[in-house]
Amino acid sequence: MTHPTAARPADTRAWWRCPDPRPTARVRLLCFPYGGGPATAYRPWHALLPPEVELCTAQYPGHADRMTEPLADDLERLAVAAARAALPLLDRPFALYGHSMGALVAFEAALWWERLGRRPLRLTASGMPAPHLVRPTGFHRGDDAALLAEMRRLGGIPQPVLDDDSLRALLLRVARADYRLTETYRPRAGASLRAPVTVHRGHDDPELTAAEAAGWALVTTGATVHRVFPGDHFHPVSDPAPVVAELLSALGPAVSPASGR
Repeated sequence: MTHPTAARPADTRAWWRCPDPRPTARVRLLCFPYGGGPATAYRPWHALLPPEVELCTAQYPGHADRMTEPLADDLERLAVAAARAALPLLDRPFALYGHSMGALVAFEAALWWERLGRRPLRLTASGMPAPHLVRPTGFHRGDDAALLAEMRRLGGIPQPVLDDDSLRALLLRVARADYRLTETYRPRAGASLRAPVTVHRGHDDPELTAAEAAGWALVTTGATVHRVFPGDHFHPVSDPAPVVAELLSALGPAVSPASGR
């Protein structure tokens, strides 16, 4: 029987995309996509990162090149599977970034890693209220028109996707499943990290208020920092440069060429 904390190479390859390998990088940045988002959502970040940082992004089952696999039905189980598959990537200091639904997945993954004694340098949670403040919406139970209206409200969907019947149907299938993950998620009572947390919020993001962002301070014993960026919910996609710059600044000496590994 495979040990519960073991990771098979095939699982790591299935779950994690590291398209620009940097074997001498000092830090790995593990990113978790937003609901409905593929690993390629973070592709533009590679050019913005220095050689000292290697970017690896989770690919959720049922998404993009894993579209033939069943979609996840429980956010915590999704996070644990991703965390277990990433164990071979934790051979150096690592930091986490998650946007929207990805912030919750990153939080649960961090909890699992910390129970194994593997503390991230930092968790950056973007565009999502603290786990205990997630809004009790029910879009996954609505019809396609209501779900599309909500997705249009948030933006971030290319118009050609919405105009193509088959692409729109695929998008709705994946988005509905991911909305369900978030809307049915309930954090375990007392769950708390030790890693420091940075919260990113778009100034015009309707999904995250300042009070909801401040709530992340209650789910870690580490320090918390709150950063506000120009833009809406999808500002990390439309304008990633300020986001990446802040991530690097927060990591500080860990990614400095003058620092030891």
